[in-house]
Amino acid sequence: MKTYRETSAGLYVARDFVGHPRIRHWQAHLLPAQHLVVCRYAFHGRREHDYYIDVAQITREGGVWSVRDLYLDIVLHDGLGAEIADTDELLAAWEAGFLTSDELRQAIEVAHGTVSELARAEYTLNHWLTAQDLRLEWQSDVQDEQMDEARHPALS
Repeated sequence: MKTYRETSAGLYVARDFVGHPRIRHWQAHLLPAQHLVVCRYAFHGRREHDYYIDVAQITREGGVWSVRDLYLDIVLHDGLGAEIADTDELLAAWEAGFLTSDELRQAIEVAHGTVSELARAEYTLNHWLTAQDLRLEWQSDVQDEQMDEARHPALS
């Protein structure tokens, strides 16, 4: 990791992806109370999505943070829509005994609850965060400007 920083909501992490064919940089906020890891990727080419949200169990013991991925993910196109991804991985993990029934239930409840909350927030991460009384900070990126220009061409 290039950056670790504790925040009031959890932990912020960031790192470069060297030699990856699609991704240049990754940053994420671990949100233990929400059971989510909110990720933002910088792609080499066109942005594939705005945020990728992992459903996870996040714990901290002393200075050690642990994340256990619960397989379900949410792909967020900010202001446009969200979809639950990797249901097949969740079911395969449960069938293989990698998840308990309680963990399976938690993953489904968190994913569906989050997508419902995002819908009420017009699929806008910052509106959803405000409703959760959270504020996340991200490193700015050239792709942010490209994303704004693509959504609001009159401003460029």
